[in-house]
Amino acid sequence: MADSQSLSQTPSEAFSKTSAVLERQRRAKIRRNLFYLALVVVGLVAPFVAYPVFLMKVLCFALFASAFNLLLGYAGLLSFGHAAFLATGGYITGYLLASYPGLTPELGIIAGTLVATVVGVVFGVLSIRRQGIYFAMVTLALAQLVYFVYIQAPFTGGEDGLHGVPRGELFGFINLSNSLAMYYFVFAIFIFGFAVIQRTVHSPYGQVMKAIRENEPRAVSLGYNTDAYKLVAFVLSAALAGLAGSTKTVVFQLASLTDAHWHMSGEVILMTLLGGVGTLLGPITGAGIVVSLQHVLGQSPLGNWVSVILGIIFVVCVLSFRSGIIGELARMYNKNFK
Repeated sequence: MADSQSLSQTPSEAFSKTSAVLERQRRAKIRRNLFYLALVVVGLVAPFVAYPVFLMKVLCFALFASAFNLLLGYAGLLSFGHAAFLATGGYITGYLLASYPGLTPELGIIAGTLVATVVGVVFGVLSIRRQGIYFAMVTLALAQLVYFVYIQAPFTGGEDGLHGVPRGELFGFINLSNSLAMYYFVFAIFIFGFAVIQRTVHSPYGQVMKAIRENEPRAVSLGYNTDAYKLVAFVLSAALAGLAGSTKTVVFQLASLTDAHWHMSGEVILMTLLGGVGTLLGPITGAGIVVSLQHVLGQSPLGNWVSVILGIIFVVCVLSFRSGIIGELARMYNKNFK
């Protein structure tokens, strides 16, 4: 019936429907760009309203969660080892900045990100041919291997970690010991990382990744090398996670084993699922909620129950709205306004 109706349409009717679809897409793009612009404005004025160091922590974890979401939400790969990339970026950046006082922070961050990318390539080559729980377990095993390497390695400080990492001067003349200057540097890094993810998701490559996530055998039948596509997604996700770890080390002037522990991999999964898997704003929202709860509960008598409370929130989220906070809001918006 639908085919017969489409065949009976005149060229003018078909052109009108096509024009209407293009117009809706144009308006949606304008609304999306205006929304992103509003978020940038909020980010610019935020340090005058809230504590800059807390905001920087949120931004670092938001970038980390967004990197993880690129792999899980758009490639359909659940990694239990993303903490390894966060810690690698942090340790390399911290070691270089502490050992070479003349090194500027942007070069230290770039070096940490590059090493995390190399580690991502190794992880990806060893695990990308596995699927489902086997892929998750391989990434977890490799991450634990990295964790024990960092315990023994002399340059990491072992269980004590790296302390007193200097923030230095950005480009040799912007003093990052100033919290406001440091915040805008971190905010610029976050905007860069988010822009890379947004462009990747909406590119032809991103569309192929979604097709692989939905039906990999069909993508293979169409001639796509799915392993290569997934490897690129894995490496890009690892690089952005390393960027988040490097930035976090400069902000807090330390790198510790906490970032390499498997608990951190579980935490980023919680952030992503709470905010909404497969949405650009979901991981940011989830990271903001988790970091805020940790901050508030850590200063209250319930400080020892932070993990339990986060676990309860996770269970409620999974049972009540499986698509996450942003996913549910998007569903309600589409239902009521489209």
